[in-house]
Amino acid sequence: QVQLVESGGGLVQAGGSLSLSCARTGQTFSTYTMGWFRQAPGKGREFVAAQTEREALTKYADSVKGRFTISRDNAKNTVSLQMNDLKPEDTAVYYCAADLYTIGVRTDSSYYKYWGQGTQVTVSA
Repeated sequence: QVQLVESGGGLVQAGGSLSLSCARTGQTFSTYTMGWFRQAPGKGREFVAAQTEREALTKYADSVKGRFTISRDNAKNTVSLQMNDLKPEDTAVYYCAADLYTIGVRTDSSYYKYWGQGTQVTVSA
């Protein structure tokens, strides 16, 4: 069984930075595409970024492109999301997720089999 645990959320002012981390336990890390999603109050779960086993295959939502960076450390079984120039509209619960499909990045949350419990990110104006 795969378990994902996020950490690093918090409160930050607009223009600030936060880094999220997701620790994975269970099966071999490198067999999954790892992604981040977010859900704001009253809205659906939104794709943020994901990276396949081959680190060259990375995709970002247009809303975060140029501001967020996803990275993974296979040796430590972690995936991180560095968030810079945060905006109030980035406020949401952020979830780490794992997809068994490793050839490309899928942005539909229904494809992701394993999920973390979520961590709150709040950006004040």
